Amino acid sequence: MATKFEELFSLYGCDSITDEQVKQEMEQLLSAHFEENNTTEVYKRCFNSIDLTSLKETDTEEEIRSMVEKVNNFEENFPDIPNVGAICVFPAMVSTVKATLTEPIGIAAVSAGFPASQTFIEVKVAETGMCVMEGATEIDVVISVGKFLAGKYDEVFEELTEIKSACRDAHLKVILETGALKTAANIKKASILAMAAGADFIKTSTGKIPVAATPEATFIMCTAIKEWNEKTGAKVGYKPAGGIATAEDAVKHYTLVKEILGDEWLNNKMFRFGASSLANKLLSSIRQEEVKYF
Repeated sequence: MATKFEELFSLYGCDSITDEQVKQEMEQLLSAHFEENNTTEVYKRCFNSIDLTSLKETDTEEEIRSMVEKVNNFEENFPDIPNVGAICVFPAMVSTVKATLTEPIGIAAVSAGFPASQTFIEVKVAETGMCVMEGATEIDVVISVGKFLAGKYDEVFEELTEIKSACRDAHLKVILETGALKTAANIKKASILAMAAGADFIKTSTGKIPVAATPEATFIMCTAIKEWNEKTGAKVGYKPAGGIATAEDAVKHYTLVKEILGDEWLNNKMFRFGASSLANKLLSSIRQEEVKYF
């Protein structure tokens, strides 16, 4: 007898999607639309969708405060460019961001045993609740990739629903770690599973393994979001993260989001980039000179 998840995946055609088909359709979209989006105005939109991220083992409170102050002072230094969408840090740094931030942007925390997600569900729930209590308005968690690859979809789903309830009013961004999932079918299944569990956003990667956000992953995940929206009416956001290092990289992902999901997704309520080096690259492309602000 088919399980409820097999039925769900079948409803969304997860097993019929192939890597070859994805690559072909993705390349056609970029070939047709990349150039029209490769503009200063789009660079500004992409900048406004950045989750300015610092996730280093060596992060200190002083370094995080310095990063937040740059965000606080951004408008007076770059009055013609909208500020970043959020600041993303480890749980221990949430209170530092909260105490320093004066701008009306999101405070995102990676939680639930990030980046491996190989810890007890009780720890994942507790850490998530504590992040929200400290001031996080957004929570980024990784699915239990090992359990997912072992076909334990019910366990992955239950974990995510428990974490979602621990988020209270904070948005939940669910990281699929697409580079570890490898196939288009797996990426689509994980996308559907995360959305069914209540994800407000689905996100490609942690940036901690070699293969991160690819245009192929963006194509698959945006297609899944579109189908989910058509079938349920729910709008789920999208966040490519990891390995997006240039303005051109950002425009590729922006173009796919625009062509697949449409203009309603082209704002930082529905679309984010997870990036550390991208901010300066976009600023440099906008100013047409090297900028090292962040």
